Amino acid sequence: MTQFTDAPIFDADSHMYETPEALTQFLPERYQRAVQYVQVGKATRIAINNKITEYIPNPTFDRVAAPGAWEKFFSGQNTEGQSLREMTGTPIDAMPAFRSPEPRIKALDEQGVDEALVYPTLANLVEASSAEDPDLTVSIIHALNQWMLQHWGFTHENRLFMTPVINMGILEEAQRELAYVLENGARAILIKPSPVFGLRGWRSPALPEFDPFWRDVEAAGIPVILHASQPPLDSYINQWEPPSTNNFTEMSAFRWVTLGHREITDMITSLICHGTLTRFPKLRIASVENGSSWLKPLFDDFDATYGKMPQAFPEHPLDVFRRNIWISPFWEGSVEDVVKTVGWDRVMFGSDFPHPEGLTEPRGIYSYAEEMDEKRARDFMGDNARRLLGLPVRNPAELVGV
Repeated sequence: MTQFTDAPIFDADSHMYETPEALTQFLPERYQRAVQYVQVGKATRIAINNKITEYIPNPTFDRVAAPGAWEKFFSGQNTEGQSLREMTGTPIDAMPAFRSPEPRIKALDEQGVDEALVYPTLANLVEASSAEDPDLTVSIIHALNQWMLQHWGFTHENRLFMTPVINMGILEEAQRELAYVLENGARAILIKPSPVFGLRGWRSPALPEFDPFWRDVEAAGIPVILHASQPPLDSYINQWEPPSTNNFTEMSAFRWVTLGHREITDMITSLICHGTLTRFPKLRIASVENGSSWLKPLFDDFDATYGKMPQAFPEHPLDVFRRNIWISPFWEGSVEDVVKTVGWDRVMFGSDFPHPEGLTEPRGIYSYAEEMDEKRARDFMGDNARRLLGLPVRNPAELVGV
């Protein structure tokens, strides 16, 4: 079969590199000292509540690894055994397309990409670092969303769809933030796949107490993106192997294997087992940059558990998953993982541009993609993401008579 390569591309996984004022420009005065860029030797780090995090090596993003710099590592072709730091080589100056919407539109045109979801890069660092101070977390996230709206907008030329962040630690604040981003044109929202810390301690955001938020999301018809983030299981892994740094580029083999993709499986399991997706069956949830190799084991677990205790589920969990969940596998991963479990109408392409763990440019996916006929290529490369966002599909065969 000859690979069809002319599908209009919707990149479901791309990123912005924020400027340093993204977290501080709109931060209330009382929290100005809680978020600081500090010098540690020759490096710049972020300190939140006086705790320095190294998770992102250079949070100013003035100099960054080139897009696709780690492609050999993530595609399993690291025959020389290089570390991510060694693969990075000499960092490059952040290009305008990494920083602002107009240059990004020009880059899309050059890359042959029609539309893209664009995620912030700093958000997961913030929520992990400030999690146990829910009022601070809410304030930083709102400040980031205000900056994003001013600098990028939430929708740009109906081609770039930025994803403002919702932190669910305080229910009423999550509802307020949702209303704010909806009023300003957001077409998708970003939620960290992890428990949240609020006035009652750590909780799953899928418990019934959060139903007012999910009711608002369903009524708005806006999709929810669960994007990979700083893993919430760090403290547990640290009990096995105390780290010398939390810089993700220096993770050991033990951490790579044991961390896996537990956070996304736990989040989706909570959404199904705690009944959120049954109480609100019109919710559209997408897992992005969390891989896909976890799907079959999770489906097996759901099937086995349902066989033992069907009374615990108002619906078969696999039916719920297939109705409500979209998956964007790693670019180096297997589309078939999704097809054999969730189905062809739920798999989306994502390049992770311009991150070093992504592709040098989105069309590079054709070096890795499994052969697909025209219909499936059109679905994977763009139309399934358009369906997620409620946008018109681009396949001429599906537009006949429309």
